[in-house]
Amino acid sequence: MEAWRENENIDFNFYDAHDLYISRDTSLPTTIKRNLRQRMSNAKQIVLIGTPEAKRKGGDGTSFLAYEIEIMQEFDLPIVIANHDGDKGVDRNFIPKPLLDTNYYTLSVAFSPAIIRYALDDYAANFASSDKSGPHYYKQSVYDRL
Repeated sequence: MEAWRENENIDFNFYDAHDLYISRDTSLPTTIKRNLRQRMSNAKQIVLIGTPEAKRKGGDGTSFLAYEIEIMQEFDLPIVIANHDGDKGVDRNFIPKPLLDTNYYTLSVAFSPAIIRYALDDYAANFASSDKSGPHYYKQSVYDRL
């Protein structure tokens, strides 16, 4: 995603909250968690790269990704799941269990700059006023328009 942002031929830009409050590998877990919470407090929306490893770590209850998932829900942030394998639908093998268990309103898209940008502009902008729950995805017609 950073390469897309740096490529002048791709219309894709984002602000990476992980660029703030950097933790070092030698930081204590409490320091890392404090920094993660601070980063997330500045976030308006989240792109989670959907992979089996993200599902596993996001649901293990002990990893830093699991902590981030907890904070995302606490802060009620819109979460776009960008399926790393390019799948355009909901792939429950990529969505961390806490999001599925709480029926959290997420949007799954293919890992592609155009649809991720569209989701951040469309889904994320309407997230707070929506009464939807659980995982969702865009129909093929949305991809065709892009």
